Amino acid sequence: MEERTFFYLTEMEVTMQVNGIDAGKDHPEAVRIHDREASCRVRDILSRIGDKWSLTVIHELGSGPRRFTELRQAIPAISQRMLTVTVRGLERDGLLTRTVHATVPPRVDYALTPLGHTLLDKVWALFTWAAGHVDEITTAQHAYDTRT
Repeated sequence: MEERTFFYLTEMEVTMQVNGIDAGKDHPEAVRIHDREASCRVRDILSRIGDKWSLTVIHELGSGPRRFTELRQAIPAISQRMLTVTVRGLERDGLLTRTVHATVPPRVDYALTPLGHTLLDKVWALFTWAAGHVDEITTAQHAYDTRT
């Protein structure tokens, strides 16, 4: 028997005895991160892309570059400040580019980077899943909220 230690996306550290069987075989979707620092970095990335607005911005940029005002109009519930914070964070993470055109008034375009495009399929899958299950989730929420 061999002993292996895995760090998961939580603070939990798990030591398992492995009997020559690859635990990933039974659960290939399981994420195993062997390094606590890498686990923290992955959690930080998931926090960034899983925040309230990032997925929506990535989804909107999936159809091509957009001006700031176009993004703002496409996402009416977001404030100007929150959109600014969101696009800056996504730019810092290398998921989108910001291009300032020397015009009066200045024109700023945002576009997904090649890295951002690799995330787009996953974002689209999440949006499709949510749209397909919104009624079921609403029903479940209502049932939960009315329980006595």
